[in-house]
Amino acid sequence: MGDEATERDGTVVTKTAAGGVTAVVARLRQILEERGLELFAIVDHSGEARRRGLELRDTKVVIFGSPEAGTPVMQSVPLAALDLPLKVLVWDDGGQTKVSYTAAHALAARYHLSDELAARLAGIGPITDALAAG
Repeated sequence: MGDEATERDGTVVTKTAAGGVTAVVARLRQILEERGLELFAIVDHSGEARRRGLELRDTKVVIFGSPEAGTPVMQSVPLAALDLPLKVLVWDDGGQTKVSYTAAHALAARYHLSDELAARLAGIGPITDALAAG
């Protein structure tokens, strides 16, 4: 990944997933649906770049969450809305598909969340684990 310091300090977690970016995004959509989470948007950075005649490795950001989980966090700390809903970057790294996201503990520390509120963000780990497991 481009920022090794960020990975080392645990702020960003990166996992390898089987299949191409499009297939991994499709699996993520399915996982979100199965878990009753809201898919807010998929930002296709590489697709937008191609439309403008630019090159960018296959890169998509999936934005998702649960209003029931995120709203209390934002009620307590309004600035948390800068990082919510949760986001997963699905990107091609030289032929391997990677899944990256801001670690829940890093978000909790950034906004000084109580354990109860921090727990509302922790679901991103198991979701990305399911993607990495294929």
